[in-house]
Amino acid sequence: MAAARQAGYIGPMSRIVVVDAYAPDAAAVADAARVLRSGGLVALPTETVYGLGVRALDERAIARVFAAKGRPSHHPLIAHVLDEVQARRLAASWPEPASRLARAFWPGPLTLVVDRAHDVPAAISGGGDSIALRAPSHPVARAVIAALGEPVAAPSANRYQGLSPTTAQHVVKQLGSAVDLLLDAGACDAGIESTVVDVRGAIPRVLRPGAVGTAALRALLPDLEARVERAREGQRRASPGMEGRHYAPRAPLVLAGTGEEAHRIARQLASDGKRVGLMVRSSGETVPAQVLVRELPDEPAEYARALYRTLHDLDDMVCDAIVVQRVPSGDAWWAIADRLERACARP
Repeated sequence: MAAARQAGYIGPMSRIVVVDAYAPDAAAVADAARVLRSGGLVALPTETVYGLGVRALDERAIARVFAAKGRPSHHPLIAHVLDEVQARRLAASWPEPASRLARAFWPGPLTLVVDRAHDVPAAISGGGDSIALRAPSHPVARAVIAALGEPVAAPSANRYQGLSPTTAQHVVKQLGSAVDLLLDAGACDAGIESTVVDVRGAIPRVLRPGAVGTAALRALLPDLEARVERAREGQRRASPGMEGRHYAPRAPLVLAGTGEEAHRIARQLASDGKRVGLMVRSSGETVPAQVLVRELPDEPAEYARALYRTLHDLDDMVCDAIVVQRVPSGDAWWAIADRLERACARP
């Protein structure tokens, strides 16, 4: 097991500590809890993506998160808890479907939206009456929450609407010295954000597809509504990830219907003198040297794990455009398709 140690990455950052993903060093965890208690920002891994953590009940710290990310204040954050008992303390009500889902999927990549308790700062909910809650399964995140003894608000540790971070290096690249402490536990396992389900109404509704598929949710809640709406500019949201543009690389992203079409578009852009990233699920065609081909897995969980990492890599290579072959339709690919659609939306 690796002991905590300082690691120097390129780019400004206050402090980075490398920890074992499965058995994090107790001193590093205690240090993270101390920084959080002082109102600081701690970037930490979850099983989905790296989060930018603060005390969920500290309004000043929450304001620092919004400032660091450049995130509008009406966008809610997710409060990360250890279990249903801790979650209930932040909720004004706890519907029976919330308990059923928590028992089945917590700890894990499922976020539940319920009514917010009156003594919980409205800032965590973007000023709304709801609150988004999740019990992460990553040992580092759980250890930090346990050491702190209270929930941690942790949106993705990236700039607003930018690519989600699945490694510590991605956090450094986007947030740099805005973070007081970064716990580096390697790459995130799922590589895509949590599924968000609103359980406040008579019919539970998916607000954001994610790492837990709709089929698994419907096995418990057959009447679950799975129709995602995109929030309008300035509209109050019940969940993060509802805006039209999100998860976007710096380079414009173009979606192509087939692998052949993706290759054709990439060749055309290259003929215009552009440096092009090309993401396909199989590649046997010849392309110009200006086209950087990345072949992604043809299995949804593996594709999700590679998605943000690949987009980050192509951005780092200063591509003028990134062409992506559309993924198949169906529940297993829904979250990935959602991320790609939002990534290519115009600013």
